[in-house]
Parts: sequence; structure tokens; C-alpha cells
Amino acid sequence: QVQLVESGGGLVQPGGSLRLSCAASGSIFTINAMNWYRQAPGKERELVATISSGLSTMYADSVKDRFTISRDNAKNTVYLQMNSLKPEDTAVYYCNADIKTHRWLPTGAYWGQGTQVTVSS
Repeated sequence: QVQLVESGGGLVQPGGSLRLSCAASGSIFTINAMNWYRQAPGKERELVATISSGLSTMYADSVKDRFTISRDNAKNTVYLQMNSLKPEDTAVYYCNADIKTHRWLPTGAYWGQGTQVTVSS
């Protein structure tokens, strides 16, 4: 069993900042890429940022230069620092990770439960 638990969402004014965290726990052999997605009401889920096990990062154009993804491999945790937040960043943010639970098993995709981020004055 693997669990991803997110925290750090909330209500923030435009221009403000939030830091999301996502901790993976359970039967983990290794974690490859860790990702943040978001889904706004009436829209499809979209990839926001990704970080590889070697710490390479990629961002959606809409969040470049405002969001920073990082990870602590010793804690199996990924973070998303969100600065200069805009109302259009309002969404449920989901953590996703590619995890091997055993040396001989294929990598599986695991998801957190989601955390609400609301940007509003």
C-alpha cells in the first residue's frame, strides 16, 4: 500500500504565496518522477510541474517563473512553492508520483486526494 498525502492549500489573496507539500508513505522501493497537477471547475486536469529523481524540472508555461517544484528524497516528499498567485491559479491541486513498490514490479502511478487552492480578494 502506498499513500500520498497533500497539505498546504487554502485561501490567499492575489499576489500572495502558498507552499504545498505531498508526502509518500507505505511500501516504497523507489520513486521516479513526482508531479503536481491541478483541476479547475469545468476544466480538465492539467500538469503544472514535474521533477525527476535526478531533480530535473519542467513547468507549464502558465506557472513558469512563479512556481517552484522541489523534492526531498530522504523524506519521499515533493513541494510546490507558489508565488505571485493569480485568481486563475484557483483549482484543486493533486500530487502524483511514479513509484516502484518492489524491485521486480513495474512502476505504478499514485495520486493524492487533492488540496484546494483559492486565490481571491
